[in-house]
Amino acid sequence: MIAFIGEHGTVFGVGPICRVLGIAPSTFYAHKAVEHDPDLASARAKRDLLDKDAIKRAHDASRGRYGARKVWHVLRREGRDIARCTVERLMRSMGLQGVVRGKKVITTNPDAAQPCPDDKVNRAFVAEMPNQLWVLDFTYVSSWQGMVYVAFVIDVYARKIVGWRVSTSMTTGFVLDALNQAICQRAPSEADKLIHHSDRGSQYLSIKYTERLAEAGIDTSVGSVGDSYDNALAESIIGLFKTEVINFLGPWKSVGQIEWETLKWVDWYNTDRLHSAIGYVTPQEAEEKFYKTLNADEKAA
Repeated sequence: MIAFIGEHGTVFGVGPICRVLGIAPSTFYAHKAVEHDPDLASARAKRDLLDKDAIKRAHDASRGRYGARKVWHVLRREGRDIARCTVERLMRSMGLQGVVRGKKVITTNPDAAQPCPDDKVNRAFVAEMPNQLWVLDFTYVSSWQGMVYVAFVIDVYARKIVGWRVSTSMTTGFVLDALNQAICQRAPSEADKLIHHSDRGSQYLSIKYTERLAEAGIDTSVGSVGDSYDNALAESIIGLFKTEVINFLGPWKSVGQIEWETLKWVDWYNTDRLHSAIGYVTPQEAEEKFYKTLNADEKAA
């Protein structure tokens, strides 16, 4: 409003514009005085300027993905004493907002004819330690070169993405590559008693895929038929990916572009993105805290 008055005041006059807009001319002149001499600003206005800089930095660091809630948690982690309502107010005034999730897309093609393991999770997506429960799913992305598929392997304990793969074909080999990456990175042992949970997609029930799980000593679990929550945690992470990458940065020209942005997002998600389900810390921090506590307990024993 102040900018509008300043832009049109020389033509229509400040007084007439203020009468139409219902504000006092003194308000406009007070703002203009502060622009010329910032020391005249009130203590709140000075604090708002500092807070705006911090908010803009936190919002930019997320590449525009964070809304007021996540930005507030970033500032609190930095030791800044600021109310959430203040962050919301200042973000509105700056025209900043986070990404908003879209509708859920179903990609599972169940194969009822194939033998299926029991559901050992039963919607209880919790784990007491890393390498105890992995959930897996994949989604599709439309590009100018055709359909592209992206698979993820998520460790439930800290919601960390431990394997992923981008492909132009929705085959068993595509999801198997993501699994092999997770196995290579995490090196799960029989002592971990790791459970692999997926939906009833034919790729996850194939002979080649189940043989690899058996070879690695990983137990299998598959969601029940017709249960929209049978793999809810994996679908939630994929929802974040679609919101924060695919819908936010698209349209997509090539497979290489999708793969590159997925790589950057996975790294950011694991090491920088605050996750509400684990106390607004990053997945990497949550795992490091677990192992630090475990090592301290072992030394004490």
